Amino acid sequence: MSMNYNNYYYEYFGGKQEKVKIFYEEILLPEDDPIHTLKEIIKELDFSELLKQYSEKGRKATNPIMLFSLLVYANMRGIRSVKQIVKECKRDICFMNICQNKAPLCDSIYRFKNNRITTEILDKLHYQFINLLKEKGLVELNKLFVDGTKIEANANRYTFVWRGSINYHLANLITNINQLYKQYNEFLTENEYDTYDVSKVEMLVISGMDKVNEVIQKNRQRKKNNQRKISNNSIIKIENMDIESLNGIKCNLYMIAERENITLLSGKGHKKSELLKMYHDAQRYMERLEKYADNFEIMGEDRNSYSKTDNDATFMRMKDDHMKNGQLKPGYNVQFGTENHFIIDILLTNDRTDYHTLIPIVDKHNKSTGTQLNELTADSGYCSEKGLSYLVKKDIEPYIKLQLHEVMKTRKYKKDIGKHYNMKRLNDDTYICANYKKISYLYTSKSNRSGFEQEFKIYECEDCSGCSLKEKCFYNYNPDRHASRNKRLKINHNWEELKAKSNKNIQSEKGILNRQIRSLQSEGAFGNMKENNDFRRFNNRSYDKSYKELVFYAFGANINKLHQYNQGILRPPDVVLAA
Repeated sequence: MSMNYNNYYYEYFGGKQEKVKIFYEEILLPEDDPIHTLKEIIKELDFSELLKQYSEKGRKATNPIMLFSLLVYANMRGIRSVKQIVKECKRDICFMNICQNKAPLCDSIYRFKNNRITTEILDKLHYQFINLLKEKGLVELNKLFVDGTKIEANANRYTFVWRGSINYHLANLITNINQLYKQYNEFLTENEYDTYDVSKVEMLVISGMDKVNEVIQKNRQRKKNNQRKISNNSIIKIENMDIESLNGIKCNLYMIAERENITLLSGKGHKKSELLKMYHDAQRYMERLEKYADNFEIMGEDRNSYSKTDNDATFMRMKDDHMKNGQLKPGYNVQFGTENHFIIDILLTNDRTDYHTLIPIVDKHNKSTGTQLNELTADSGYCSEKGLSYLVKKDIEPYIKLQLHEVMKTRKYKKDIGKHYNMKRLNDDTYICANYKKISYLYTSKSNRSGFEQEFKIYECEDCSGCSLKEKCFYNYNPDRHASRNKRLKINHNWEELKAKSNKNIQSEKGILNRQIRSLQSEGAFGNMKENNDFRRFNNRSYDKSYKELVFYAFGANINKLHQYNQGILRPPDVVLAA
């Protein structure tokens, strides 16, 4: 029996059906889909601040509440591309349900994200949701687990601007400008162009250039000796930049050229005249001065680099790159404060380290949630005198691991006779060394870094001559340098007390539990972000747009967690660990 295979072709292609009518109201969404949780939360949020961004006049805009819900749900599904969101609105029944079967245009979503919803409005909506979680009893907001990670910015990898490089080139430029001024005056004198003289003024007044020049000289010497260069990231301030003087030289040269019928054009095969060289140098130096001034203004005083394609991004050491090796790339430092698997506080900075992020995230938490923190748990990256002092001042119990946490367990640390913590302390002014000699208080010194004052007490041994333990007691002992010196100690007692308090907390039973919970929550939040949602690089440029992208992600992640709690999938970390 033969089979007519053409029937299959006719059955599939014969009808030529090109449209499928779908009545989305009649389609039952899966009962366990997190879209139901999203809708419940959206109904409880107050969007009045967002709606004020729209005018009642003119053509009616795309519903902003719908656009907000759409962006949050897309992040719940791990979708951050606007084009992909619009595509899903035409294919996915959940997206169709949210947008009521009216897929928005890409421009509408971009306009909403960039112009309508501000970072302040988005923050208020986020903390509204957090307070709803508190009302449901899922978070208490009096304890916080903090951690950070680096996310690559949407900037080209090789568009870096370094402070050290600008300092170096600016020092050379100042030398060239002084040489140009001298050459210009000699040119006027030799040719008796007195009417074109420029009065001698200080064209550039730059504080900090002495230190820059000193480092440059040292680096040139170190290069000859095949030694590593010293960082030249000194903060310098351009107090006076007289561009007009350079412009005056340029204008005078132009007037001289016109008077003497000297052409200012040069072509191939023609040697430049002295006047033409000075004219072009003055123009070039003006442009470079203005460029360096702009570079310093963009960079500010709190960072040493930025990217040309995203001026808010700083070059940071990432764990790996596209070639699987560590490399400096433009990025942002993302900080999350978490509790019970929820992302409570979000901080985005261009600071390469975590030291200075502790105080801002605590301030933001207390101000935005209206709840005073009682305890904070973080890793050793946040351990600083300034941070711990702030926590103690705010009556917040610190559970922060010390930077020497692992080293303190070693035998070498406990047997180091040169450290004050291994010496006997008689009183505030006297220590006893391993050779039973007194190390007495000498004087007090103070330092001020980044507006934070530190106080150090200096102690000195009564007599170290002939001591047999000197080699073990002195750091990097050198017989030539240390032969006639006495042992000195430099101790910051306030810092030592703060470290002892935090170390005692993390060694307690509660501290051990908090550290375990922090590993599950904070590090788990970033693991979910990078591995499950592939959020390793921002899609937008500039701080504001990147921050919005981050908050939308956190919104989606939190609603997913709430849905898992509602479904009984998740339990609080302390309950899990106790079980």
